[in-house]
Amino acid sequence: MRRLAARAREDRGSVTAEHVIVVPLLFTLILLITQAVVWGHALHVAQATAAHTLAATRVEGGTESAGHAEAQHVLTELGDGPLRDVRVGVERGADEASVRVEGTASSVVPFLRLPVRAEAAGRVEKFRPAGQVTP
Repeated sequence: MRRLAARAREDRGSVTAEHVIVVPLLFTLILLITQAVVWGHALHVAQATAAHTLAATRVEGGTESAGHAEAQHVLTELGDGPLRDVRVGVERGADEASVRVEGTASSVVPFLRLPVRAEAAGRVEKFRPAGQVTP
């Protein structure tokens, strides 16, 4: 009986020491996983914004300002989501249009700012009569 009592005294506080180490590591792991999910969602928001902006820019009669307006509309519709400090660049030439959306993901882990970038490019749509169609 004395041996059991002596053994019990030797292990006293070991559970507390283990918790002091394990619990912060577990919380850090949960925060990092959550941050990765928020970053992925922010990336999808940026990709959706780039795709919609390109569609508005490259149509026949589309302009860079129409692209910017569409980008603002999409970002407003998605609300104050995980994408912060958004910058949208729209370029439209005679044959090509391109869009670049940049920002940062909302921070779950303090002092961690992950960049988000999405690009989309495509040919400008032009009406051609049936006899002038090129492959």
